[in-house]
Amino acid sequence: MFDYLAAKEYPGRGIILGKSENNRAVFAYFIMGRSTNSRNRVFEVSNDDIMTKAFDESRLSDPSLIIYSPVRVLGKKIIVTNGDQTDTIYEYLKDKKTFEDALYTRTFEPDAPNFTPRISGLIDIESGLKLKLSILKSDEGDESQSLRFFYNYDNPKPGEGFLIHTYKENSDPLKSFEGEPIKVSLKGSIDEFCNSLWNSLNTDNKIALAVRYIDMATGKYEQIIKNKLEGM
Repeated sequence: MFDYLAAKEYPGRGIILGKSENNRAVFAYFIMGRSTNSRNRVFEVSNDDIMTKAFDESRLSDPSLIIYSPVRVLGKKIIVTNGDQTDTIYEYLKDKKTFEDALYTRTFEPDAPNFTPRISGLIDIESGLKLKLSILKSDEGDESQSLRFFYNYDNPKPGEGFLIHTYKENSDPLKSFEGEPIKVSLKGSIDEFCNSLWNSLNTDNKIALAVRYIDMATGKYEQIIKNKLEGM
């Protein structure tokens, strides 16, 4: 996975869900950006949730599509997405509806000509470990067509995870991720995994990374947040 990401100048935003070698539920979420507005962001923790916020409020030109909660927790369910569909999924789950129901009310982002995909993930540790990933994207840039893909993984093997990200490559316009989520290896401690993942992301374009390892019996977790601007 690290070689795969290191070879990509701009994979965009990415979600990894899986199980660590010592049987903890894992998520990682990273954001990247090319514009000044997009790069002016950090992750901020609020209880068990994570939000994006402007690092320098005076330089924030457009909060739409870049300020949202990528992580929200509802009981033993953890929602991870690249946009405000996090809130849609949260409200649907709260009303005893499904991840899929929520995402059938949403589509790709309205940022023509890129039409950035909405990628979403769900970790459910209610009984064992169940993972869901989804991508909502245009049909090769056709804004009249929404393509919706859903992937389910029940009780993945220890040390196994799945990666999905927004962009196939750095281009103008940006092309959407294609194919199934990529199976990846989740080896080593949270520190080792987080550092390797952070270092694999393009230095100029990476913005922030959140990694969480969750004890499935207790819900307690270890978490690492990396914000490029706070380290400069």
